[in-house]
Amino acid sequence: MIGPASVLAVVAARGGSKGVPRKNVLPLGGKPLIAWTVEAALASKTLDRVIVSSDDREIIDAAVAAGAEAPFVRPSKLARDDTPGTAPVLHALDAVGEPYEFVVLLQPTSPFRAAEDIDAAVELCARSGAPSVVSVAPVRTSPYWTVVIGDDGTMSPVIPGGTLIGRRQELPPTYELNGAVYVARTDWLRQSESFIGEGTLAHVMPQERSREIDTPLDFIVARAVLDVGEV
Repeated sequence: MIGPASVLAVVAARGGSKGVPRKNVLPLGGKPLIAWTVEAALASKTLDRVIVSSDDREIIDAAVAAGAEAPFVRPSKLARDDTPGTAPVLHALDAVGEPYEFVVLLQPTSPFRAAEDIDAAVELCARSGAPSVVSVAPVRTSPYWTVVIGDDGTMSPVIPGGTLIGRRQELPPTYELNGAVYVARTDWLRQSESFIGEGTLAHVMPQERSREIDTPLDFIVARAVLDVGEV
């Protein structure tokens, strides 16, 4: 809860992962991948309720074992490759049957986000009056160093009208969505059907907590990071 406002967290995890089959229940650091997200949510000070939205019984069981609630099974029509990211969240809001002023989407593919990231994003949304807050991280490759190559082989800066900046010290700071935390005012989300719109604010996270797991190599890197204690 943030002040008098109630906050629902939805851990969304479908069973049909293509890049890494069954990734949400694969072990990372001795526990299923989804457990990392559930545990961070339960450690949050601002979340009133943490539920899992999944079409897959094994994923649901793993999330419940980690402490999440599973008040429903997500319909298969909302677990397709082309299902909009907000659809499971809006379904969850309807399915729980209780009003919440804020809703938070947490994806299991960001296992290293911390409870403090969740709380900071929720608090920023509530304090600022913004319709939503999403987490971002500094980009690893600046867009000011990226180009497109024409049919004749010549390079042009990706940023229209821009010029390639040669020195790292001269690069303006840029950020990318890291997929870790999405917060929105529930009424606004129902209307916009998106976590990003006019007035959306950013919560900046460090790169070490912004690692996403979408490929087999991402899993290998995440396990290596844990082995050397960088998280």
